[in-house]
Amino acid sequence: MLYDHVSDLELEVEDYELEWRERDTTSGFTRATTIVSLHGDGETGRGEDVTYDNDAHEALDGSAGDFPITGEYTLDEFSRHVSEIDLFHGTEPNQSIFRNYRQWAFESAALDLALKQVDTNLADRLGHTYDPVRFVVSTRLDEPPTGDVVLDWLDRNPELEFKLDPTSEWTTEVVERLAATDAVQTLDLKGQYHGTTVDQPADPELYERIIEGFPEALIEDPELNEETRPLFEGEEARVTWDYPIRGVETVEELPWQPEWLNIKPSRFGSVQSLFDTIDYCREHDIHMFGGGQFELGVGREHIHAVASLFYPNAPNDVAPKAYNDPDPSGDLPASPLAPPTVSRGLSWR
Repeated sequence: MLYDHVSDLELEVEDYELEWRERDTTSGFTRATTIVSLHGDGETGRGEDVTYDNDAHEALDGSAGDFPITGEYTLDEFSRHVSEIDLFHGTEPNQSIFRNYRQWAFESAALDLALKQVDTNLADRLGHTYDPVRFVVSTRLDEPPTGDVVLDWLDRNPELEFKLDPTSEWTTEVVERLAATDAVQTLDLKGQYHGTTVDQPADPELYERIIEGFPEALIEDPELNEETRPLFEGEEARVTWDYPIRGVETVEELPWQPEWLNIKPSRFGSVQSLFDTIDYCREHDIHMFGGGQFELGVGREHIHAVASLFYPNAPNDVAPKAYNDPDPSGDLPASPLAPPTVSRGLSWR
C-alpha cells in the first residue's frame, strides 16, 4: 500500500509560519490561499490551504503560533495529531470540505518536511519515477458564451486541450463550434456543487446537448435525477466524478463503479486518504486524472508531482498557474510538463 511507504517517516517540527497570498483569476474572482511552512532540522516543508473563503484566510493569517504542532512525530502520528486540532478556531467554515483543505495544507507540508529531512523525494520513497505531465487548460467562456475564448487560446497554441464548464446558456451553435476544435477533453457540469457559487442546476436539455455534441469527451459531476439519469444510459463509462470524491468510501457510494475519477489531493484532507484512494483506483481499474484548485504556490507543484507519479498521460486539469492569470502573457509552458531533473521533498519544479 502506498501509505505504508511514508507513514513511518520521522519529522521534527520546531516552528511554523503562515503566508497569505492573493491573485486575480480568469474566472473573475480574487483567489486567496495560505502557505503553511513547517520548519525543523534546518529544513522547511510547505503546503497550501486552498479554502475558498478569503475571510477564513485572513483569520488564519493572524493565528500563527496558535496551533500546538511542534514536536517529533512520524508522519502518521502528525496526521492523527493535526486531525484533532480545530484549525478554524471554533468557527464553522462555509463548507465542510474546507476542513479537508486546511488539514491537507498541514499534512502536505509535513510530508514535504519529512522527505527533506531524510534527503529524498516522493518518487524515490515510493519506488516510482517522475514522468512528463500532460495537462489541459480549464477556462470559462465569455458571457454570453460564444467559444471565442477557446479559439483565441488555440490561435496562440494549436496543441492546447481544454476542460470547460458548460452552462444552460450554451446553445447548439456554441457546442458545435467547440466540438469542431477536437480540443475539448472534459466537460464539468458542476451538478454536485449544491449550495455553492458554482452550482449548475440539472438541465436535461443542456446535458443532452453535451452528451451528443461531445461524443468522446469525459463528462464530470452530472446531477442525476428522474429526468437526467436516462440520458446517461450507455454513457456511464465516460462520466467522471470530482466534488464528491474525498476517500475510498465516497467512491464506493457513487451510482455505479466509475471508469474515471478526478483526483484533487486537497479534497482528501489526509495523505493516507489520498493514497488509499489511489490504491483503490488502481486495484479496480479506475482511470484517474488530476485536478487543481487555483493554487497560487506550492500546492500547484504538489498536484504536478502526484499526477506525474500516478496518471501522467491523463487529461490533467493541472495547467501551470500562469494559465489562470486574467491576462496571461509571455511564453507559457507547453504540455506535457517536463519532470524536474533534481527534486527534494514533495516539490516538483
